[in-house]
Amino acid sequence: MTDKTPAQYADQAAEAIRAINHLTMSPRDGFQYPGDVYSLVAGLSRMAMMLPQALEQASRLIADLNESGHLRSDKDQLEHDLGETFHGLEKARIAADQLYGGLNRAHSGLGPIAYKD
Repeated sequence: MTDKTPAQYADQAAEAIRAINHLTMSPRDGFQYPGDVYSLVAGLSRMAMMLPQALEQASRLIADLNESGHLRSDKDQLEHDLGETFHGLEKARIAADQLYGGLNRAHSGLGPIAYKD
C-alpha cells in the first residue's frame, strides 16, 4: 500500500488536525458557510469512526507479542504496564466511539441548516 509506517500516518493525521485548528480560527474561503462546517464535521466523523479499529489492532499486536513471549518492561513490571496499556487503549476506543456518535449527530443536525443573507 505504501512505504509509510502506521506511526507516520498517525503523525500526519495529527498535523492535519493542527492545520484544521489553524484554518478554522476565523471565517475564510472554505470555512464561511454552514455547508463548510457540514463538510468539516463529515470528515472528522469519518476519522472518528475509523479510530476504534486502529486502537483495537494496536492492542491486538501488543497482546500477540506478549503471548509469544516477545515483550519485557524496562520497569520490570510488565503485567502492570500491559494492564495500563490495555486499559488506556480500551478507554480511548470507547471515547472514539462516543466522539463518532457526537460528530454524527452534529452532522445530521447541520444537514438542513443553510446560510441566509
